[in-house]
Amino acid sequence: MRRVTISMVSAAAALAACGRQPARVARTPSADSAQAARVPAPPPVSAAWLDSVARRTFAQEHLVGLSVAVAQDGKIVFAQGYGSASLADRTPVTPQTAFAIGSVTKEFTCSAALLLAEAGKLSMRDPVSKYYPDLTRATDVTLLDLGNHVSGYRDYYPLDYVDREMSRPTMPDYVIHEYGKLPLDFEPGTRWSYSNTNFTILGRVVEKVSGESFGTFLFQRVFSPLGMAHTTYDPPPGSPGRATGYSSFALGPADPIAPEGAEWDNMAGAIWSTPSDLATWDLALAGGKVLAPESYRTLTTARRLADGRSTGYGCGLSVNDRGSAIVLSHGGAVSGFSALNAFVPATRSAVVLLTNADFGSLGHLADVILRKLLPQGAVPTIQGPPALEAATAFLAKFQRGQVDSATLGDDFIAYLTPERLAAARRSLAGRVVDLAVTGTSERGGMEVASLSFKVGGQPAAALMYRTPDGKIQEFLVYRPSPSLRLAPGGGPARPVPRAPVGMDAPVQPD
Repeated sequence: MRRVTISMVSAAAALAACGRQPARVARTPSADSAQAARVPAPPPVSAAWLDSVARRTFAQEHLVGLSVAVAQDGKIVFAQGYGSASLADRTPVTPQTAFAIGSVTKEFTCSAALLLAEAGKLSMRDPVSKYYPDLTRATDVTLLDLGNHVSGYRDYYPLDYVDREMSRPTMPDYVIHEYGKLPLDFEPGTRWSYSNTNFTILGRVVEKVSGESFGTFLFQRVFSPLGMAHTTYDPPPGSPGRATGYSSFALGPADPIAPEGAEWDNMAGAIWSTPSDLATWDLALAGGKVLAPESYRTLTTARRLADGRSTGYGCGLSVNDRGSAIVLSHGGAVSGFSALNAFVPATRSAVVLLTNADFGSLGHLADVILRKLLPQGAVPTIQGPPALEAATAFLAKFQRGQVDSATLGDDFIAYLTPERLAAARRSLAGRVVDLAVTGTSERGGMEVASLSFKVGGQPAAALMYRTPDGKIQEFLVYRPSPSLRLAPGGGPARPVPRAPVGMDAPVQPD
């Protein structure tokens, strides 16, 4: 909820039950249009590769426990746990270990409201005043404004730690009346501002209209029908099968941390789940098994502000146009936990990452995996060796300040002056290890291979362009950073936001 960053699928990316703000995209795509499009499916993702990148992130981020699920072509193809669900007794994380998912809850809250709208029991265009007439400007704010984060209601959980107020038990209506009666932060519909208050109000409307508790409604309408056996809403403390949450202060060790006071996470971030259950939800949602088409469009269409700008956020979901496909995502974070859920309707794929450490960044891992789940596009057939073999041969000579002109295009030969070759010999000294093709795409009729490797112990990345005749037309080496990734296809590099912590934040990879 609390922090927000995204994409996922990167990243990118919010993480506490409620949270920080997600990065937003310029267009306002509807995800069902991508869902309907015929796109070339990516090749199957290797379980060994997924295990390798997950283990690397687990170690690099110093996580306590990590659980990963990946779905591809409509099926869950990978589910694995790493580390400890509890450091006290060294209980290992398994695919059945439940984690707090924080603001990933929000897509369920919007979906619950939309299910009631389908039944004619409410409208997302209803003013808040129909249910809470005493809130500020309640006649000017709609239920959809709440789900789109454009209401202007003040966020009750903007910080990345549990403050004094939130350490004490509360009730959702107390939160609503305390924060919903403050002056609005802006005119409704003119700004996007992440607010957990919005979803507390929306969730309570679901309860009022349905006549059921929020947990009962979700269990009967979503969790049970979809077979999400390890997913619960606001389970009591000490429930079996749950991970313990940990935090780290000032780069210190991971220590158990107390959760928010009772009822603070509420409909904005109180669901506990497993990656496999969330991937099941993603596939069902994208496959039309949860919502009617019009409701799905409402959930997955980014809101336009009064001045025409896109927020890049639908109803409880970040909407990221990656060019080849729409990525829908949300991050989450509550005290002791971080989460990230991203899925690609066009390829019926998903990646879900949950950890019992509120200090770990999951955005980069999500982005790396998402690249394997996006449509590959019409990559041209190349004469000669595969991309990895061609890159290996080129680098071996390049490090010595040499090239094989017979394998290069004329412009690239001209570009590689003696001065540049000498510079390559100096800067690329050392052994090349872990050379891998991280993705391929098309640009200008060429195959574009994204590469990663280490040289002399230093991480490096490269883009290799080849024409169908097999000639290398470009091979440029870059120095990667944790917050900047090369766009597949050779486009400009763009920052990958960290996943927010309470929102968490949608993943806006690339």
